Amino acid sequence: MRVPSLRRTRAVLRPLDHGVLGCRRAAWRRLDTEIGESWPEPLAWGTPHELANTRFWTGGEAWLRCASGEADAKKFGVFGTTNFGPAEISGNAIRDLAALNKVETLPWDEWGRLPEAYRGETGDEYDRLIDRIAEVTGSDNLTAIRELYEGIDELRVPESLLPR
Repeated sequence: MRVPSLRRTRAVLRPLDHGVLGCRRAAWRRLDTEIGESWPEPLAWGTPHELANTRFWTGGEAWLRCASGEADAKKFGVFGTTNFGPAEISGNAIRDLAALNKVETLPWDEWGRLPEAYRGETGDEYDRLIDRIAEVTGSDNLTAIRELYEGIDELRVPESLLPR
């Protein structure tokens, strides 16, 4: 089932990867479905229904902060794995773009040039593509988000990864 006002995103809780849900009413809000209202202690980063966007970043936000020197890409990744660095952030940016287009993926799904990115085999042209994804997904321009996703083959989730 696709719910038009919701998206799953891979937000980065500095510095570790953590899945949160985005909900759009007047503006996007970040929600944590893993932490309920009965959590035993106050959260330093907001409530489960209103996470602070200063602590939970989308893939695009993390990418831009690392590109500007505000954050160190090598510190971003998935706890308990070797998946750290720019490739992990770029993968989250691409998965966020898919989610904004109502295409849900698993955190470990790879398509397009993601395998090459994880092997460190992409270059400046790929980085510029991720810059564009970060810029567009950070906007509230749903038309631009849709056009970017549909306009570049490697960004679209292949049929083989979609539920049957």
